[in-house]
Amino acid sequence: MKKIVVLDGYTLNPGDISWDAFSELGELVVYDRTDPKLVAARMADAEIVLTNKTVILRSDMEQANKLEYIGVLATGLNIVDLEAARANGIVVTNVASYGPEAVSQYALALLLEVVSQVGLHSAAVLKGAWQTQEDFAFTLAPLIELKGKNCGIVGLGAIGRQTAAVVQALGMKVYANTPNPDPALESDSLRFVDLPTLYENADVIFLHCPLTAENERFINRESIAQMRDGVIIINNARGGLIEENDLAEALNSGKVYAAAVDVASSEPINPDNPLLKAKNIFITPHISWAAKETRERLMKMAADNLKAYFNGKDLNRVV
Repeated sequence: MKKIVVLDGYTLNPGDISWDAFSELGELVVYDRTDPKLVAARMADAEIVLTNKTVILRSDMEQANKLEYIGVLATGLNIVDLEAARANGIVVTNVASYGPEAVSQYALALLLEVVSQVGLHSAAVLKGAWQTQEDFAFTLAPLIELKGKNCGIVGLGAIGRQTAAVVQALGMKVYANTPNPDPALESDSLRFVDLPTLYENADVIFLHCPLTAENERFINRESIAQMRDGVIIINNARGGLIEENDLAEALNSGKVYAAAVDVASSEPINPDNPLLKAKNIFITPHISWAAKETRERLMKMAADNLKAYFNGKDLNRVV
């Protein structure tokens, strides 16, 4: 029986779902969290290692003599040195498309919070503000109607397509940018464009693309300058897509009306992150994926990856 080590199991399973799908496959050891200095030691006698956000370096792999498989309990692969895995003959898998509905739903929730300010007004009422008003209604921030606005979506994979469907239902026109556009998806309310055209036309921009070496910090002073004045930016993909100093500057100047992000360049967010003090910013702690149903699906798909590996088959294999 092979040893299976989970380096950071708590975020996937804080106790409300089961690890049985993995415990049935081998000798399972689950660590809630792993300090970077302990990664190599905890991997030392394991054949199988599972990680969500704990980084696995080349040096960690080279000290793990039994290691043959790394299962990423997420879609993003930037936490594993893939070239080192390849060089050491270690199989790497990930879990793709386990929660496009939940992540898209959360992206829309971020946008709706920006334009409808539900939290702000609810908090005011609960503190007694409505009871003291002379009028039947009051507003503390501008409310924005989305119908007729233009929506830019960078990345039209499963999540981006889901978001596109919802915003079109709200009466928005979509300007989409993606590496491999599907002409069959184009319509009167959706067209594929290059990034400059998207920036020029979008009132709202969603980031639904993976983080790569090519697009790291592509939302920066130069790209923001190309955008419409008063644009709204939504990011629940990866924090590294944004140059946060530049976005904070644009928020404070009013060039960007508002931004809502569920991710940061460093997580947990650094206390000195400039977005924490920016105007009209909404920040949540990387929870777009965290619905129980979504985590249960992720757990099953990750276990299926490992079962396939044990049966000599490739499922969601990236190395």
